[in-house]
Amino acid sequence: MIIGVPKEIKNNENRVGVTPAGVKELVSKGHHVYVQKTAGEGSGFSDEEYISAGATMLETIEKVYDIAEMIVKVKEPIEPEYALVKKGQVLFTYFHFASERELTEAMLASGAICIAYETVKDREGRLPLLVPMSEVAGRMSVQEGARFLEKPQGGKGMLLGGVPGVKPAKVLILGAGVVGRNAALMAAGLGADVTITDISLPVLRHVAEVMPKNVKTLYSSRHNIESELPTTDLVIGSVLIPGAKAPWLITKDMLKLMTPGTVIVDVAIDQGGCFETSVPTTHSDPTYSVDDVLHYAVANIPGAVPRTSTLALTNATLPYAIRLADLGWKEACKKDAGLADGVNIVDGKITFKAVAEAFDMPYTPLSL
Repeated sequence: MIIGVPKEIKNNENRVGVTPAGVKELVSKGHHVYVQKTAGEGSGFSDEEYISAGATMLETIEKVYDIAEMIVKVKEPIEPEYALVKKGQVLFTYFHFASERELTEAMLASGAICIAYETVKDREGRLPLLVPMSEVAGRMSVQEGARFLEKPQGGKGMLLGGVPGVKPAKVLILGAGVVGRNAALMAAGLGADVTITDISLPVLRHVAEVMPKNVKTLYSSRHNIESELPTTDLVIGSVLIPGAKAPWLITKDMLKLMTPGTVIVDVAIDQGGCFETSVPTTHSDPTYSVDDVLHYAVANIPGAVPRTSTLALTNATLPYAIRLADLGWKEACKKDAGLADGVNIVDGKITFKAVAEAFDMPYTPLSL
């Protein structure tokens, strides 16, 4: 198969879809890999490393899309890329369709096969291609939250872990999935007073057993969240419904319960955000204030640490990319129901129910 790896063009997105080591694996199996020049530089991979691994370097993104049967990348195509996507071309990347109607309509019009990392499942029903970036995003959310609690950044002027004789900051984490657990570990490690919420009692029991003593668990309800907000300094939203739009757990009227300078980090912004007042931001302009509450809603948080993120992502995605290249997408999906769950759009039809429901569009099961 002919595989294309374009350079990411989203704001401050320095990750790359495949590492040189990944290219070497694909080439060793007889596939042809075309990489756009300088695509890996942001993650610390030179063109020479790709060439040594067996890739052919192309000057422009247009040439990569034009030659490839399958595009492997990190983030969803953005507007300048829409016209480059070809009918019948396989796109294997993060899409998060349910939060972007324009992207959804563009990919429907393209006639491409869109396989979304975020909805691929393993045999246990987990989301193996979401996990590595969720781990990074969870840890980064605390790192960024701590930074924006500093007074020059617009926060309260608090040190997350406090010092002897001064209480630490209070951190509220909404959702005890991969993002939430990693955020709790980071915040606890820095010495914060951490509360993590979820609607699953078995999950909360597990968290209570494995987390440090400065992490407390709380059942997620509007009443309980509202009760925590007046004394919370940093809120991290990390709820996820695979492939669907995230629910709002903090509404605009609830902002009034928080003290000025409180920081809220919406890790769910890729799926529309779990705070009503969230709008996507970028690494170059990451925050804005509503009712004196500082919002951080960067849609590609792991892009700030591209070396770590690219290595972690390729570790997870490469086996699936090899399977798609070896067998073709149809046969690969027939043999792996979890990979088939990743197919969101085929030839102008939505094949993932939650995406169709998000926009009240027709849904066509993949089997048809």
